Amino acid sequence: MVEFTIVVFFFLLLTGGMVEFTLGWYQWNSASKALQLGARLAAVSDPISSDLHNLTGLEGGAAPGDPMPAFERVCNGATQTCSGGGIYSAAAMNTLIYGRGENTCGTFGPDLYAGMCDVFNRIRPENIIITYQNTGLGFAGRPGGPVPTITIELTGLTYDFAFLKGLMGFNTVTMPPMRITATGEDLATTVN
Repeated sequence: MVEFTIVVFFFLLLTGGMVEFTLGWYQWNSASKALQLGARLAAVSDPISSDLHNLTGLEGGAAPGDPMPAFERVCNGATQTCSGGGIYSAAAMNTLIYGRGENTCGTFGPDLYAGMCDVFNRIRPENIIITYQNTGLGFAGRPGGPVPTITIELTGLTYDFAFLKGLMGFNTVTMPPMRITATGEDLATTVN
């Protein structure tokens, strides 16, 4: 009876640990897939830094056709601000998070674009930092604005152990930040 109790305890610990870590890995993978979807959606949607629509590169004295002057906009969903002179657009951030439907997870707009939270429902604007940066694409005076490189960072997500927390006292684990980079395309939700 004593041996059975010891063996059952370790068997439950091993089984519970495998289930917990598999679930944690599944959540990390889902967040990663949501990040990939967000990068694609950011490339073909209105920029979070809404001033990029009006940025021509001619403001700094460049001639039409010259290389686009360097710029960088870092927009943080937690603080709802953009650095580098950017103007934060909550509506554009909501398009990334919730898709082009209503501002709720699980709803799709008429063009059926899903949002990041449709893949991983715990993602919210405060988990997103997005950077628009000139990396040599485009030219000053380009119709439609610049062609930035877009980097999306997903931060602040946690995994809370259920089984191992009660049995072994495991604490909540913060997922490491994830980043993905894509090249901007239209940077417009609708065709002008």
